[in-house]
Amino acid sequence: MCKLIAVTNRKLCRGDFLGQIKILAEAGVDSIVLREKELGEEEYESLAIKVLDICREYKTECLLHQNIGIARKLGQAGIHLSLPAAQKNKDILRDFKVVGISTHSLEQVQEAEKCNASYVFFGHVFPTDCKKGVPPRGLHFLEKICHNASVPVYAIGGITPQNAAQAVKAGAAGVCVMSWGMQEDRSQIQSFVAACHRM
Repeated sequence: MCKLIAVTNRKLCRGDFLGQIKILAEAGVDSIVLREKELGEEEYESLAIKVLDICREYKTECLLHQNIGIARKLGQAGIHLSLPAAQKNKDILRDFKVVGISTHSLEQVQEAEKCNASYVFFGHVFPTDCKKGVPPRGLHFLEKICHNASVPVYAIGGITPQNAAQAVKAGAAGVCVMSWGMQEDRSQIQSFVAACHRM
């Protein structure tokens, strides 16, 4: 089964952000990573409390992004980090049952594994507006990463219902959406979740 993970970005959301979080959770995505990296700590914590409440209602996993202190304060078992943040806080990460780390090369994946990563994001795999002008790493590179990683690899970057199967065929344990997940309606997301779970 391929997992579908939604990574948030309020700036890409066409409607009400918390409403979109509810749509994602209700539609059955496997996990939501609350990114929102431009927020200050107080704003992020306030938003995290609301998002976590929605995710609990629908029994959807929610991982906070970068904010280790807030995750610990709110009693969260999981966290998602950049590789530099993971390396800086390696000892603290033992407090978490789930540690996700974003990577962009095989070397970074290997470094993430040294930080006790439970899984890694790898990308960007396909062209995406979030990385305009930056060439995608492509499926061949994704396949190499998946073949050499000892933890699950989730493909990120330009993922859509039309290309997700290619990422899974390359060895990805799941796929991550940002723009798509922030903009589609409930029926489209439900269809994508169902298709992923059949892969």
